[in-house]
Amino acid sequence: MILYFSATGNTRFVARRLATLLGDESLDLLDRIRRGDHSPIRSDRPFVICSPTYVCEMPRFLSDFLRKTPLAGHTDVYFIFTSGGYSGISGVLARGIMRKKGLRTLGWADLTMPRNYLANDHYPELETPEIERRIRASAERIESIAAAIARGERLQSRHVWFFELLITLPFNPVWCRVRQGVGDFHVTDKCVGCGKCARLCPLNRIKIADGRPTWSGGSCAHCMSCIQNCPTEAIEYGQITQKKQRYRFEKYRYALDRPGDGQSGKGGRG
Repeated sequence: MILYFSATGNTRFVARRLATLLGDESLDLLDRIRRGDHSPIRSDRPFVICSPTYVCEMPRFLSDFLRKTPLAGHTDVYFIFTSGGYSGISGVLARGIMRKKGLRTLGWADLTMPRNYLANDHYPELETPEIERRIRASAERIESIAAAIARGERLQSRHVWFFELLITLPFNPVWCRVRQGVGDFHVTDKCVGCGKCARLCPLNRIKIADGRPTWSGGSCAHCMSCIQNCPTEAIEYGQITQKKQRYRFEKYRYALDRPGDGQSGKGGRG
């Protein structure tokens, strides 16, 4: 079974493509995460868990969900991480979670997908040719990953150096607590009160009051699901996101049907 969480569609695409290639089923974990549903998930085939990378790790809410949720049936697990170029210590932490559950991790793979993080200016926006190139390259790599999983092989994982653990383990919780608040989220007059943002928030931080969303409840995951999926692009984060292009995978799905031209853009966001 392919398990996944996806905020803007990158990881959903990966998970569903793998499910098709492997003749397996995929399960979107969003509703279970939102409801705190930790009922067992069973699979008679190896589990494949697909996750985005936030601050060099799996999203903390996804890690917590996996710790608390029994995975029954098969005892082998693969992980696939999507990121803007660096998955950090995600694989090592994921392997540790599975080991405590008595499951065997047969490696992980990293896929570089278009960046979707808008809430800082550390990275320039990706140009369209680079977005398309990343999508095509990832689609090609998924083929070989699926073939390896089908043969029961161990995925060749990137080596995680000890200094990466030393830096990330203390940095991630501090960053999430200090820099990922909800106070700067707001909506403009373009908001139509559809409530989509509230339905997509994995931490239930968004409530609809008088036809408009409000954010509360402390820190959030900064998954960007609310901003990127707003149908009228009415959600902003302070002034940082103003005039920035919104990203959803489906907007660029056409790239899968176009041949590459060998060009790339100017970096990206994470």
